Amino acid sequence: MSVGGVKNRNFIRIRHSLPLAETFRRVQPTSGSRRSVAGYLNGMVEMNNSAPVQASFTEEERYRLLVDAISDYAIYMISPEGRVRSWNSGAKRFKGYEAEEILGENFERFYTPEDRARGLPQKALRIAAEEGRFESEGWRVRKDGTHFWAHVVLDPIRASDGTLFGFAKITRDLTERRAAEETLRRSEELFKLLVEGVTDYAIYMLDQKGHVTSWNAGAQRIKGYAPAEIIGQHFSQFYTPEDRATGEPARALAQALREGRYEKEGWRIRKDGSRFWASVILDPIRSPNGELLGYAKITRDITERREAQLALDLAREQLLQAQKMEAVGQLTGGVAHDFNNLLTAILSSLELIRKRLPDDPTVLRLVDNAVQGVHRGATLTQRMLAFARRQPLKQEQLDVPRLVEGLVDLLGPSLGPTTRIDAEFPADLPFAVTDGSQLETAILNLCVNSRDAMPNGGTIRIAASAHDFNAYNDKGLAAGSYICVTVADSGEGMDEETLSKAMEPFFTTKGVGKGSGLGLSMVHGIAAQSGGALVLKSELGRGTTAELWLPSVAQREETAILPQETKAAGPAEQKLTVLAVDDDALVLMNTVMMLEDLGHRVHEATNGKAALQILQSEKVDLVISDHAMPGMTGSQLASAIAEHWPKTPVILATGYAELPPGASASLPRLSKPFSEKQLALAVAGAIIAK
Repeated sequence: MSVGGVKNRNFIRIRHSLPLAETFRRVQPTSGSRRSVAGYLNGMVEMNNSAPVQASFTEEERYRLLVDAISDYAIYMISPEGRVRSWNSGAKRFKGYEAEEILGENFERFYTPEDRARGLPQKALRIAAEEGRFESEGWRVRKDGTHFWAHVVLDPIRASDGTLFGFAKITRDLTERRAAEETLRRSEELFKLLVEGVTDYAIYMLDQKGHVTSWNAGAQRIKGYAPAEIIGQHFSQFYTPEDRATGEPARALAQALREGRYEKEGWRIRKDGSRFWASVILDPIRSPNGELLGYAKITRDITERREAQLALDLAREQLLQAQKMEAVGQLTGGVAHDFNNLLTAILSSLELIRKRLPDDPTVLRLVDNAVQGVHRGATLTQRMLAFARRQPLKQEQLDVPRLVEGLVDLLGPSLGPTTRIDAEFPADLPFAVTDGSQLETAILNLCVNSRDAMPNGGTIRIAASAHDFNAYNDKGLAAGSYICVTVADSGEGMDEETLSKAMEPFFTTKGVGKGSGLGLSMVHGIAAQSGGALVLKSELGRGTTAELWLPSVAQREETAILPQETKAAGPAEQKLTVLAVDDDALVLMNTVMMLEDLGHRVHEATNGKAALQILQSEKVDLVISDHAMPGMTGSQLASAIAEHWPKTPVILATGYAELPPGASASLPRLSKPFSEKQLALAVAGAIIAK
């Protein structure tokens, strides 16, 4: 017969008249042989040994054509020595040889030189003959010398008596599949290297019950465990004891399984017991048929990001609070300024009336009561101005322990017998830099608040400590050295809502008539104006601690102390020509009347421009001007006078009681409300100083 279109003179001719189906029925292939080709060839050999019959070549020819037409497989027969006996179109396509080029040649030429050197072709024939089958994959060589990856099956062809006639060889080109598998393998390897090399994320696998099955470098860096220490352990050991007690690890697995994902932030535990804030993602891993294989877990240490966010939130909150307090302070300062103007008019009017009233004790007592009311109003506005940071401060370096020691004797009788004061300070405490009298007032206010918060009595603890800040801090303080004066009590405390409003002016929890609501706001203003801060810490039922932060210096520097008020024996003997300037008609009228009552000749103006016009036409010995005026402030007027009339002294009268920014430090001031005596002292001091 002919195979692959080529007649083989060595092939056994078979003659029979049975149909092909009957031929296959009679075939008994050796174990492991392929029925499609080798089985058929074995059948041909078996029937060749039987009695000669008339063969029907039609079905054989059809089978030959079928084998020859297969192009995806190289199907050919080789002799027991390994020489090619047949060749189909698939063999020609894979290997590149025409039938006449390869028939009779040894099949080992299809092997690489390395495989031939190792005797692989002979080994394949031996295994197929001994075991009934040889199957492998490996590189094979085409006619043009190129290599392809082949899957090879080699089956022995035997007669019924076991005689080996040769081998049926089937080869398939798997180069593309192997390239795809190699690409996939390399991709998986690269992905594994990528996962294992990531250090910013802990990426690892869990089995169905939550035990760790893989561990990357990021997991080791973040959590501190080496792979050998943690693989096989349950992932719940990364959770805090509190989370384990509430079943959080089991809930995470259940949610991931139920919803396909679990994502959360929370505290986690490192090997050394320290905690870090983690962002956690847990995903279930399933096989193609949906079977749960385990979980992929990704953890990131976001402690720094969380702290930065908390700091940002705190800064934003402090900014909003500062803006709120600044707005309230501006309103309060404006109200205090206008109120001081009114008090100035009332006080001066009362003093002028008292001098002109008959000696009637009842009437004089009423006037004196009204004057006392004005002074109490002035104290109230002073506290409002302190909150608005428009109160003049005399910055000095203070020994806080000595200052508090002097206050304790005063506070004892004031706080009552049920309240005890404990004061404790370190020996090397630095000096605070602020106004001494204002600090005394602030501590006094804090102690009174503590007493009121302990209706059944208790202990007020006063202490101080030194601190240095190099950068941002939660107090909102600039970098530098500070002293923290604390006043703590064990009283009723405040809830969060009350605590958030405690420093606002006029807010009080003491009830109507029991407090002005300006104590804490005044302390806040003193601290802020000194470059520090007031921090309140309180819990309902657990008392309150007030922290008064003030700038500090390690060693006191001797500085000249300027007098708060010009000392003079009395008004100057000479009568002066004075220019009074104020945009408030009531204040201006009363200032003029008091100056005239003191014997001076007075010109009056309602604004800075009118005052300059008077100065150009009149000789003036002294100018008394309000500061807060529209168009031209008092300090601007003083600058213009110093430029054109340098020998004319100027006194600034201000409801803010502050030294205006940019004004000369030597510029005399007169705080509203002022009495006639204070006016006289200010006039005398200005004339003497000039």
